[in-house]
Amino acid sequence: MIPFVNIQGQREAYREELEKAEKAVLDSGIYIGGQEVAALEAELSAYTGTYAVTCASGTDALTIALTALSVQPGDEVVVPDFTFIAPAECVARLGATPVFADIDPRTLQISPESVESLVGPLTRGIIAVNLFGQCAPYEKLREIARRHGLWLLEDSAQAFGAMQGSKRACTLGDMAITSFYPSKPLGCYGDGGAIFTASKDLTQKVRMLANHGSEERYLHKVVGTNSRLDALQAAVLRVKLAHLDSELESRRKIAERYDQFFANIEGLSPQQVADGNTSTYAQYTLLADNREEFIAKLDRAGIPHCIHYPMPLHKQPCFAELSARYAENAADMASQKAVSLPMCAFTPIDEIIERLEKVFLRSS
Repeated sequence: MIPFVNIQGQREAYREELEKAEKAVLDSGIYIGGQEVAALEAELSAYTGTYAVTCASGTDALTIALTALSVQPGDEVVVPDFTFIAPAECVARLGATPVFADIDPRTLQISPESVESLVGPLTRGIIAVNLFGQCAPYEKLREIARRHGLWLLEDSAQAFGAMQGSKRACTLGDMAITSFYPSKPLGCYGDGGAIFTASKDLTQKVRMLANHGSEERYLHKVVGTNSRLDALQAAVLRVKLAHLDSELESRRKIAERYDQFFANIEGLSPQQVADGNTSTYAQYTLLADNREEFIAKLDRAGIPHCIHYPMPLHKQPCFAELSARYAENAADMASQKAVSLPMCAFTPIDEIIERLEKVFLRSS
């Protein structure tokens, strides 16, 4: 059976390193904080060239970053309409209103033109999501943010390790976050996340917010939260980080194989990677003109698949009171056509291509 994300294959590849790192943590008796977490944060900082603060999940990272950026009830924050719910959810949980921007129908990234049209007197910031592993159009987004006096938050939950020109993901906004959920390109064995910024002041604020609003034990300057990455997860991530660039190259080669195959199949359009971008291919996603027929063929071939995402955020029931202001858009189109295929550095692409050939080429 072909796995959608071959986490077991990855563990087998690094088993000796992982078991050694895991044993060292378990034997140390230090399971919260300590040397492993500090070392991981230093390595993440070195990789990105920013300050890095780890936390308990990508969603926590978003909430903490938004809190550090002083999001208040009544504020509006522009978010992409086609993505996982977390950015809009975190805005709403702080009492602010998510405003849903449309996407580029080819790259599936947030549309700067749509963002520009949505900026109003209550707008405080923009969350750009690096969807499916490539960076959003930050040059245009930064120009919009500067002109309107807004902050720009980079949600790089799916794109740690991606590049835009000479710049790494997690360095393209005023702040950035990532997720270490197990299926991410850099994933641990549970939940985990991190926040990145070039600002010492924001770094200090983020670290305090994630530690119950405290810099000194039992002295709490603000109301914070408890959001920590544990030492065992940090140890796992340190092993995987050392292999990340090699894995990303493998992902790109697998994506090229998919691209070459689907270039000959009518009615299927892989997500385009914008000029100047590299992608982590957190997902390999394409648009199928007839998704039901495409999925039926995948099922016949025994190839797992997932729909990312089945509806735009403005149509989610939890945002029903906001939906009236939105017309049919490219996000609706993507939600009706998008399908993701197996992708990771250990995806058995030869077997997948062989199975695809049987149902798409030999049966036609």
